[in-house]
Amino acid sequence: MEVTRFAPSPNGPLHLGHAWSAIVAHDLARNSDGRFLLRIEDIDGARSRPDLADSFRADLAWLGLTFEEVPAQSSRVDAYEVAAATLAAMGLLYPCRCTRAEIAAAARATGPDGPVYPGTCKADPPGWGETAAWRLDVAAALARTGPLTWHDALAGEQQARPDLAGDVVLVRKDADTPASYHLAVTLDDAADGVTLVTRGADLFGATHIHRLLQELLGLPVPRWHHHALLVDEQGRKLAKRRNSPALSDRRLAGEDGPALAAALRMGQLPGGIRLASA
Repeated sequence: MEVTRFAPSPNGPLHLGHAWSAIVAHDLARNSDGRFLLRIEDIDGARSRPDLADSFRADLAWLGLTFEEVPAQSSRVDAYEVAAATLAAMGLLYPCRCTRAEIAAAARATGPDGPVYPGTCKADPPGWGETAAWRLDVAAALARTGPLTWHDALAGEQQARPDLAGDVVLVRKDADTPASYHLAVTLDDAADGVTLVTRGADLFGATHIHRLLQELLGLPVPRWHHHALLVDEQGRKLAKRRNSPALSDRRLAGEDGPALAAALRMGQLPGGIRLASA
């Protein structure tokens, strides 16, 4: 019996790519007589819009997907703080004041999240009182855990390589965004009892970091299922920042949601849209 989840951020409307991800997770759970969870990831500071969460619920119901809603991220801030304090007590976090522009200029490699942080503040930490993010010292963390593996349902057994991403941020500078995606999603999936983390292939690389955090914090280790992405005519993944057409527009226009879901399952995609692996 699999427990899967769909975990959108309310910083823009859902689009067909989200519909595809939700359908994959929903069907994997239902096919095993399991549970399909909805979790609202609403700690993106001022960008999070509470009104969109209601739209998300309506979109999923319109597609014919039944779900069980679990607590939103905003209710879990205390757990994130406890986990960060635990890692800090292990000596695995250090403060960083670098901007994205500074990292891009100094980076010597590119990882799953973009330019790999070159460790500037590990050698030259911020002064007292400076606003700082907190980064995970990945080398020290791996020295503590030793080699790790994780399993993807499509790609098979993987050797964990969190070093490829560099020392990622776990606690952000912005007080309105108390934890990074890496820390929050790892803790959330454990708290919700997720057994099969179902998400897009664009997050495959992030899993190396999540596996490391699970080991450090003594969390259960699920399996993963990184599905292919829907892309547009230019081969770009559908995205909020590109203003991909909203599901809510289709829903409010009276389109048949279950019929759309059935078409997506059969690979019958709207004009110009295709699966990235196709």
